Amino acid sequence: MTTENTPPEEPNVPEQPLKEGAAQVAEPEETGRQRLAAGLWPPRVSRAQLIVALLLFVLGLGLAIQVRSNSDSGAPLRGARQEDLVRILDELDGRTKRLEDEKQRLEDQRKELENSSDQAEEARKQTVEKERQLGILAGTVAAQGPGITLRITDPTGQVQPDQLLDTLQELRAAGAEAIQINGVRVVAGSFFSDEGGGVGIDGKKITQPYEFRVIGKPQDLEPALNIPGGVVQTLEKEQATVAVTRSAKIVVDALRAAKQPDYARSSSP
Repeated sequence: MTTENTPPEEPNVPEQPLKEGAAQVAEPEETGRQRLAAGLWPPRVSRAQLIVALLLFVLGLGLAIQVRSNSDSGAPLRGARQEDLVRILDELDGRTKRLEDEKQRLEDQRKELENSSDQAEEARKQTVEKERQLGILAGTVAAQGPGITLRITDPTGQVQPDQLLDTLQELRAAGAEAIQINGVRVVAGSFFSDEGGGVGIDGKKITQPYEFRVIGKPQDLEPALNIPGGVVQTLEKEQATVAVTRSAKIVVDALRAAKQPDYARSSSP
């Protein structure tokens, strides 16, 4: 008879309940950083705080726009080159000096009228002198005086009418009182044009070399042309040759016919 070997059965041991005071697994406590984060997020914002924040934002935006507008007010000169700033300053100084001289001249005339024993004769003399001055400006009267001669030689034909106009404007800004270019009297209404590949002044074609006869203060006229980045340097970049000569006597004798107005009449009786 065969006998099978079976493992002995383990005795049933009843589960024992945990006694009081026995060690239990404790849940981990929150750290200070975790408690701080839990208090800050999600944020608890009241309606009053939102209104204050919105007002501060609007105020900051307004201040930023004001600062930006103030900083942009000097933008045109902030980006200018040093030679341009020097030229602008020289022009302003020259204009200020001419205005001061004109003011002094008018004050002297007033004093002469007040102190003259024959005010009618003095007024007549001043009227004649004023007429002569206006004739010089209008180009109907010849003029002479100290000044400069500006000669521009353009062998390659690169000098354009607008560059000659810039030269004229620079001379006027420096105090030129009478100007003649290649036998053409230049006045306030003169214009430059392109005439068949050449240059025209008031519709009259002129050829190079272009010679400017200019009456004015030589000490002001020549430096105005030779400032860095000015007329002379600009023309030389076009392969032109520029020569400026001071003279104690410049004659401007090209005349323009006096134009009679078609509609304007004197309002004096």
